[in-house]
Amino acid sequence: MSHGMARDMRHDMGGVAGHGMHDPRAVLTRLTRDYTFPLDQRPALLWYLDHRMDFTAPAIWRGLAGLQIVRDDAEDSLGLPAGRRELPLMIADRAFAADGSLDYPALDPTLREQPGVREPYLAGVLGDVILVNGAPWPVHEVDAARYRLRVLNASNARHYALEAVGDDGRRLDLVQIGADQGLLAAPVTHRLLPIAPAERYDVIIDFSGVPVGSRVRIVNRLGSGRTRDVMAFRIARKATDDSRIPHTLSDDLPSWRRSDAARVRAFSFRAGRMHGDHGWLIGGLPFDPARSDVTVRLGDVEVWRLVADVHHPVHLHLVGFRVLSRSGRRPLPHDAGLKDTISLRPGEAAEIITRFDGYRGRYLFHCHNAEHEDMGMMANLEVI
Repeated sequence: MSHGMARDMRHDMGGVAGHGMHDPRAVLTRLTRDYTFPLDQRPALLWYLDHRMDFTAPAIWRGLAGLQIVRDDAEDSLGLPAGRRELPLMIADRAFAADGSLDYPALDPTLREQPGVREPYLAGVLGDVILVNGAPWPVHEVDAARYRLRVLNASNARHYALEAVGDDGRRLDLVQIGADQGLLAAPVTHRLLPIAPAERYDVIIDFSGVPVGSRVRIVNRLGSGRTRDVMAFRIARKATDDSRIPHTLSDDLPSWRRSDAARVRAFSFRAGRMHGDHGWLIGGLPFDPARSDVTVRLGDVEVWRLVADVHHPVHLHLVGFRVLSRSGRRPLPHDAGLKDTISLRPGEAAEIITRFDGYRGRYLFHCHNAEHEDMGMMANLEVI
């Protein structure tokens, strides 16, 4: 399943979803199916992952996820760091058994019948090894120049607060130039960058002032022990650098206003009961593939108010959105740009605004804590 592509699609093999739930609109497929994605969208870092009903979390954990970069001529003309100075970084935590195999606390290790995880992991599965592009705590050699880091949090449940720290303790700026759905209007400078599961950030880091031979560590201020370490860059050599960070990055971001909204909807993301067991619910209901929870008209602008009990990274398929507010206050600096995932903090209410354009059909919105998603925190959105 692509996240942020022009059209996200989904099917359940045989038309039968988890817990025996039947989807009368499912298309039956044997073994293979071809999809065509018209990439009529802004340039962005996207990712795709297995979205099998009730077993998304163990599939991601086992590696069924990947990156896709969409480009266009306008972005290429900006003069941003490119080539080997553009690095896609997929960050994920994992746990390993003594024999080196991936360790996931599934109730059903065959991942065929009973979904879910053992009780201590109901809030989400965390690993004690941090992987970047599949390697534990890697060290990457770089020039003393600007680099463009295309960062994805592909963890099932772990949140990060990323910081770049030199051997001398000096913190380097993380200059954000893009969000989930592409370039910002203008750069935003951070020293600490929070990133929730499924969020992507496009940042520039400048190593030109770092002594050759020294390191810059990327650390997670939300971690402890080894989960505090993410990766490191070793400055290998002086180099020329003709890259730049323009003051204006894009001029095509939508300018939706509250007054444009056809309606305002409210959704709660909270713990509850699903089929007699612990579940995670949207609006008090667990996912049912046969039920359309929201119906919108193609072309309508809507404001959604999202309320959380604990951390929930909320992801919409099909559309990108702008963050209007958090708990009645202005959005945070890292909320800039066009997003498709918003990290709701415990007890927080946030407002987002979007326009449902492009395609009619049935799409999803869900929590991207993968264990929460597998335990019911997903809903159908119908565009008519």
